[in-house]
Amino acid sequence: MNLFEPIIQELLSLIEEWEAKLSALSIHVITERRNSQNRTVKQIIGHMVDSASNNTHRIIHLQYQQSPLIFPDYANLGNNDRWIAIQNYQGEEWNSLVQLWKYINLHFCHVVQNINTEKLENEWLSALSEKITLKTMVVDFPRHFRLHIDEINELINKT
Repeated sequence: MNLFEPIIQELLSLIEEWEAKLSALSIHVITERRNSQNRTVKQIIGHMVDSASNNTHRIIHLQYQQSPLIFPDYANLGNNDRWIAIQNYQGEEWNSLVQLWKYINLHFCHVVQNINTEKLENEWLSALSEKITLKTMVVDFPRHFRLHIDEINELINKT
C-alpha cells in the first residue's frame, strides 16, 4: 500500500463530493458572498487551483533538486492574493473553473501516488525560512484543502 493512500482517498472523496455541490451553486453565492479574507467562492476555488499546482511543482522539484530547495513561495507575504487577482478568478467561467479545480487536484493525487519514498525527507525553504519536508508538505495538504472547503461551506450557508 502507498504511504499516502489514506490522504489520496480522502482527497478523492472530497473532490467527488464537492464537484457536484460546487457546480450547483448560484451565481450570487459564488460571486457575491465573501469570507474573512474578502474572497468569494470563485476566488477560493482559484486559490485551491494555485495550491494544487504549486504543491505539484514542489513535489517534482523536491525529488531531483538539491535539498533544501529554494522554491518561490506563492502562499506567504500576500502573494496568493496577487495570484488570485492576476489570474482574475472572479471573472473565470464557473464550470470551467470547477473542472480545473477537479482535474488539477486529481493530478496532484496521481503525482503523490508516484513519489519516490527515498526523497521524503528532502526539504524546501519557505519564504518564512521554515524547512518543510516533502512528506510534511503532502501530509498537510488535506488540512489546507479542508480549510478552504469549510470556508466555502460557510459561505454557502451564509444568509
